[in-house]
Amino acid sequence: MPTDRIPMSKEGYDKLKAQLDKYKNEDMPRIAEQIAEARGEGDLSENAEFDAAVEAQGMLQARINELQNKLSQAYIVDKSTLSTERAAFGLKVRVLDLDFNEEEDYILVGPGEEDPDQDKIPITGPIGQALVGKQVGEQVEVKVPRGVRNLKVVGISLA
Repeated sequence: MPTDRIPMSKEGYDKLKAQLDKYKNEDMPRIAEQIAEARGEGDLSENAEFDAAVEAQGMLQARINELQNKLSQAYIVDKSTLSTERAAFGLKVRVLDLDFNEEEDYILVGPGEEDPDQDKIPITGPIGQALVGKQVGEQVEVKVPRGVRNLKVVGISLA
């Protein structure tokens, strides 16, 4: 299990914490109740409701474990103290796609805050990892699922 620290905004941390609380305090008790009801129906060997509820419980527990892990590795970053000298968490990075000669903006965010429609990409993803630490003028080659992207950093600003 990786022990790397994960940067997050206060808002992103609170969002993940609320999601974890919902899973533990609402969803898990509801599934436990479904399992109890299905048990009450008798023979469990052919009880599809019981099997489905147990499977749902296992999947929910895996998600709870994942969120607990992220939150335990998180540290809150105060965006007002960020420097725009190098690409980092919480900053907007303008890049030029050298293959298509098009500019794009990416806001580097923590897990749970990503939103491609608002140009928010996770700092832990391939593009985010490639951009972190880069300065204006530097080029990066990023391996993405659709191949390789050649990007040049043309601007860094507060998001």
